[in-house]
Amino acid sequence: MLDSKLLRSNLQDVADRLASRGYTLDVARIEALEEQRKTVQTRTEALQAERNARSKSIGQAKQRGEDIAPLMADVERMAGELSAGKVELDAIQTELDSIVLGIPNLPHESVPVGENEDGNVEVRRWGTPTAFDFQVQDHVALGEKFGWLDFETAAKLSGARFALLRGPIARLHRALAQFMINLHVTEHGYEEAYTPYLVQAPALQGTGQLPKFEEDLFKIAREGEADLYLIPTAEVSLTNIVAGEIVDSKLLPIKFVAHTPCFRSEAGASGRDTRGMIRQH
Repeated sequence: MLDSKLLRSNLQDVADRLASRGYTLDVARIEALEEQRKTVQTRTEALQAERNARSKSIGQAKQRGEDIAPLMADVERMAGELSAGKVELDAIQTELDSIVLGIPNLPHESVPVGENEDGNVEVRRWGTPTAFDFQVQDHVALGEKFGWLDFETAAKLSGARFALLRGPIARLHRALAQFMINLHVTEHGYEEAYTPYLVQAPALQGTGQLPKFEEDLFKIAREGEADLYLIPTAEVSLTNIVAGEIVDSKLLPIKFVAHTPCFRSEAGASGRDTRGMIRQH
């Protein structure tokens, strides 16, 4: 989520920068909601101050033997108005939060503006692409040739966008995960973690998956309890280890590494860009 102070002080600048990445920010709606929020908040604060003063005067009037019924009725009326104001303020804030949670990150000033991938600018090259003296085959052709990559059985088990790994490829998959974790732990100072695969909505909001990518997530609805979501990456669980905390700078950097499945509902038509183990659930 973008800083609310940035949105309030430089809303049009934010809108202009977002426009460069094809996102239209509803500036008018945000400004209208902010104006409503300020009006309701000011009115509520003034009413609360007046109610406090009236409540204090009730005790004084009672000591003087005066009839306090009118004052009591006035305080009760104010209490009702305060409750209504809180409901109104909550509704305004909920709509504001919904809009802000859907705003993408601002592009860096150095990023070139383009309508599509043809507008990309090459920054640098490193190394020389390998030249092969034989016909190159992709992982699908090689895997199916030896029976190590089985999409047909995976489809029988689970439907489209799944793969069954067997033999050496299954072993390679396990070895790569082990290599990755060992490298980060032994050479780069990371702490290994094994995280839950299911998290609640706030964890996904904190890492930007909700509300924007709601349709890409697998949700488990539970009656009487908070819904759970299968994580789309270990990042969700790891980042939220310190959610809601102010971390002492002396403890930084905090470095975690984990290996988990990544559960994502990949929508869209199949094609060259989704062949094989690309864009799987």
